[in-house]
Amino acid sequence: MDVPEPESLEQLKQRLNRAAEPGELLAAVQGLSAYGDQPEVIPLLIGVLGYNNPRVAQVAMGGLLRAGRRAVPELLQRLDGYNYGARAYAIRVLAQIGDPRALDVLEEAARADFAPSVRRAALRGLGSMVWDSLPQPEAAQTQVLQTLEAVSRDGDWGIRYAVIVAVELWWQSGNVPAPLRPRLDALLQHFTQDSDPVVQARAQFSLHRRDK
Repeated sequence: MDVPEPESLEQLKQRLNRAAEPGELLAAVQGLSAYGDQPEVIPLLIGVLGYNNPRVAQVAMGGLLRAGRRAVPELLQRLDGYNYGARAYAIRVLAQIGDPRALDVLEEAARADFAPSVRRAALRGLGSMVWDSLPQPEAAQTQVLQTLEAVSRDGDWGIRYAVIVAVELWWQSGNVPAPLRPRLDALLQHFTQDSDPVVQARAQFSLHRRDK
């Protein structure tokens, strides 16, 4: 049985433009996501994030994650202030990439986004920053720590839990400057006295893992 030739990038772009049903749209985006590392595909996948189709958006996110840091400038430039769904997906992609160029966007989302799931994703992104791309990251790292300290007082226990995860990820990266380590340690110690037992337990677990 003959195996059909994979569609070219141009064919997939045409399919995306012609898609009239959800199934056709999904198939086109699945094909395009395989070309996520191509510069001309990145804006197409970002545009798909605003189609109000969660399944399609997830596929588009996969393609953007495949592009990695190459997608960051376009994601930041096209961040949609009116379409909340598109913005939320874009923030999740930026958080997973961990590029410091997205720092301001992630900090704003961590502090003030109205969706707890987006705030948690942004916090995780702050803990997963790839600091090696900055020649002198200390000022930006101090800024991140200030955000984590501010959010640690949030009334939502899930947000406080996400701060602990961010701190743990940062410790595990090995990129914590010596002057900031006492403040990160104090933050975890603070959570061991949290009003929520789940948050307390997660902080104690993080301290245990760090000290092993």
